[in-house]
Amino acid sequence: MYFLSSLGFVASLATVASVVARLPDGRLHGNMMRPANVPFVSPPDPGVPVTSRNGTTLPPYTTVYYFDQLIDHNNPSLGTFKQRFWHTYEFYESGGPIILMTPGETNADGYSGYLTNRTINGLIAQQQNGSTIVLEHRFYGLSNPYPDLSVKSLRVHTIQQAIDDLEYFAKNVNLPMPGGDSVTPDKAPWVLIGGSYAGALTSWTMVNKPNLFAAGYASSGVVQAILDFWQYFEPIRTNMPANCSADVQAVIAHVDKTFSSKNAAAINALKENFGLGNMTHLDDVAGALRNNLWDWQSLQITSGAGTQFYRFCDALEVKNGVKAPASGFGLQNALQAWGKYWRTTYLSGLCGQQDAETCLGTYDTSLEFWSDTTIDNAERSWMWIVCNEVGYLQEGAPLGRPSLVTRLVQPSYDLRQCQQMFPAAFPRPPVPNTLLTNLKYRGWNVRIKNLFFANGIRDPWRDATISSTSVSVPSTSNQPIGLGDGFHCSDLGVSAGEVDPTIAAIQTAALASMKKWLAAWKPTGRGGPIKTPRSSPQTVPRINPPFTFKPINAWFKNSGNL
Repeated sequence: MYFLSSLGFVASLATVASVVARLPDGRLHGNMMRPANVPFVSPPDPGVPVTSRNGTTLPPYTTVYYFDQLIDHNNPSLGTFKQRFWHTYEFYESGGPIILMTPGETNADGYSGYLTNRTINGLIAQQQNGSTIVLEHRFYGLSNPYPDLSVKSLRVHTIQQAIDDLEYFAKNVNLPMPGGDSVTPDKAPWVLIGGSYAGALTSWTMVNKPNLFAAGYASSGVVQAILDFWQYFEPIRTNMPANCSADVQAVIAHVDKTFSSKNAAAINALKENFGLGNMTHLDDVAGALRNNLWDWQSLQITSGAGTQFYRFCDALEVKNGVKAPASGFGLQNALQAWGKYWRTTYLSGLCGQQDAETCLGTYDTSLEFWSDTTIDNAERSWMWIVCNEVGYLQEGAPLGRPSLVTRLVQPSYDLRQCQQMFPAAFPRPPVPNTLLTNLKYRGWNVRIKNLFFANGIRDPWRDATISSTSVSVPSTSNQPIGLGDGFHCSDLGVSAGEVDPTIAAIQTAALASMKKWLAAWKPTGRGGPIKTPRSSPQTVPRINPPFTFKPINAWFKNSGNL
């Protein structure tokens, strides 16, 4: 089941895409967590034709296909929706594997570079004579079961439905290549690849659908759902310049102390120092300073000099051409320098034409983005998963530990935003069901054959991965774990391996594992098309215990149950 893209169909969907004013970086507001998307990898020059190994000219990498995906795997009688995918068989030879990847929580248009050997996907395909696919995740981009992102529509936006999508696609797609109707997982080995959330989805799928995929590769896979993910900032603190870290901690401690006092003059002076004097809520002001630390997430091995994060540190740590010692210049200089940087440079770049309250405030529920339900709004779709199943709330460190960001922002701050965005689902701030997510999909406790994990020491998401400093998971031949000197999903691109030998070593090890695992794969005779008569609903077996989780600590007083 596939269809070439129709310009009329795409255009009609594009007209309903969100028109809500966004920040220059694409977010709905400046106190919303940065999305953790996998890096873009540009495909080769579109003027150069794609050719198969026998010399056949193939469709461009950017060609869009459509698959009839089930709206609800628990009720197939509801019908199907058009799920977009991209595909090439540039390296394919009969008997080779099918390499499937989803970029996860984003519009997948622009990720066709992951079909090529500029990525680990294409390297595996090239080595193993495979075919590559990029599949858009449900409720992102133009792959939507329903024409809006209302709570009623989002009821079928769950991790389990996404896992079931991967199974149904693998067992039913007719790939646009010779023999594309005879490569279901019972006849050909399938390899699942993902990064970040999609890396976790790779692990979760292989746990939930054993023997469906012959092998998997999870880059920076955030396998452990964590409610209060304060550890997000720890790899930043320990890997950023020591002088910048020391001064940021000093300023944040001062901000928390001042904003927790009753000294109105000092509070107003501090707000004005950052150009945020017109803001009403102090937690919004303090939380806004997280943006300078969130900039770390955009770094890659290949980023080079002059990135936003290091411009920030230079503003604090270089004075009259002199660099600060490891201990920093101290509170007074850092406070003045950080404030000047915000007022004169950073605030306008962050907020564009919006005033500070509109850009960074989180309490005005009349703002349009809270209630906008038009499709192709990745932030809204991701917030639904955050609020229900995974958490990953990025807050200040517990007392007694160094903190780069304010402790005035705690999980209740972000969970209030869940209620404001989805009032029909949450009459009170919810508590994401992270415990059930980790029980169902094993989180850090995953132990499964033929699954390769690749992580980065400098990745802010490291402590949600299998390489977390909170656990000690052994690397084995069945479940290898590669930990390099990379950032978030650095190992997905070939160019990073060309720059950093630790990432090259991970990619080499992954290719060796894939070669061994796929050589041992044999057809099973199981895993053919899923027959789902439209006249009567069928269900896919799964675990659905009737758990009710109550508020778990003082942050959630007066919060409702999920």
